[in-house]
Amino acid sequence: MPVVAAAVLFALAVPACEGGDDDSAPTASPQVTSVPTDLAAGAPSPTGAPPPLEQNGYRIAPAIPQAGFAEMLGFRAIPGDEGAAATVTKPGRIWRVDVEGGGEPELLADLSSLLIADPSREEGLLGLEFSPTFEQDGQAYVHYTAGNPRRGVISRFATADGVFDLASEEIILEVEQPFPNHNGGEIAFGPDGMLYISLGDGGDRFDPNGNGQNLSTLLGTLLRLDVSQGGSGYEVPSDNPFVDTAGARPEIYAYGLRNPWRFSFDRETGDLWVGDVGQNEWEEVDRVVAGGNYGWSVVEGPECLQSGCDQSAFEPPRASYPLEGGNQAVIGGYVYRGQRFPELLGWYLYGDFGSGRIWAANTRDASEPVLLATTGVPISSFGQLADGELVVLSFSGAVYTLERA
Repeated sequence: MPVVAAAVLFALAVPACEGGDDDSAPTASPQVTSVPTDLAAGAPSPTGAPPPLEQNGYRIAPAIPQAGFAEMLGFRAIPGDEGAAATVTKPGRIWRVDVEGGGEPELLADLSSLLIADPSREEGLLGLEFSPTFEQDGQAYVHYTAGNPRRGVISRFATADGVFDLASEEIILEVEQPFPNHNGGEIAFGPDGMLYISLGDGGDRFDPNGNGQNLSTLLGTLLRLDVSQGGSGYEVPSDNPFVDTAGARPEIYAYGLRNPWRFSFDRETGDLWVGDVGQNEWEEVDRVVAGGNYGWSVVEGPECLQSGCDQSAFEPPRASYPLEGGNQAVIGGYVYRGQRFPELLGWYLYGDFGSGRIWAANTRDASEPVLLATTGVPISSFGQLADGELVVLSFSGAVYTLERA
């Protein structure tokens, strides 16, 4: 990590968001590369004729003031608990909040004794997901970093009235982490009921262990697991893309990722979108397909890192933008499926930690993304409410909503 970026990120204690440091250039527009031809088969066009998107046509406004915790990294609507969401913090606490702004926060879990969360490192409680049948089984899943030895842990807890029973922890998967950065950390159930997990390349700089292109390791990948049978452990879905590939870990769904900090599924089409944090030059957004190779560490964004590389061997990013003008680390978001902004239907919203910019990429075509807002706050994650509206989480200790400027 370049010195300037390291100082900024570590001072704010942001995990898993390492990027570049050139903040002397003017505002940069995202650069678009070619996309798979089937991308146009994404979200259907909304009815009517919504207004076109305008550069910097939006801003953020404070919301859910009681959810403004320090070091927020995740936000999940709680199934069956109307109007409530869980806010995840890096040190290991999970809070229930009323999204309408009423009442006091309720502590659902304090996992700090299970994990390591040094403010200067990219570790801690990194992800939370509720079971697809949470209203019946009360199961919640987390992704955190543990020590001695350093490892990523995926585990399941039983809950009662949303409160975690810490004695019920069932460890599903542990993955050795050679360095304290590039943990990835997101977990989410797909529309197929499988649990997807993002893991970075293991850390340090330029993938020194060559994990990105190595199918025999789980690092630098998105995993797809079947955890529906209960109990500890998991099963490998028989239709995972590398089940029959000699030497490959069958859990892998896609690979060639550097630090897939946040990913999500389009609730209408089921498409999987990820923001993959870059090294020194480029941040990128990918539409992930089964078996896809996204090129790290042979390529970064649209450019080769290795002399004479064949970029046709890799899935191209849907969008990429340079590390300049304050840009530091892409923060993956969601495809918008709310009602407040019909013009944004079918657009994937994502942001940048360093510059606080928010862009939208049309999932129906390969057009250039639109810069929606320049917020000036360190965006750490996005959240999706039950009605499809989005919230923006900031490492400045506040939650925001989007509004037209």
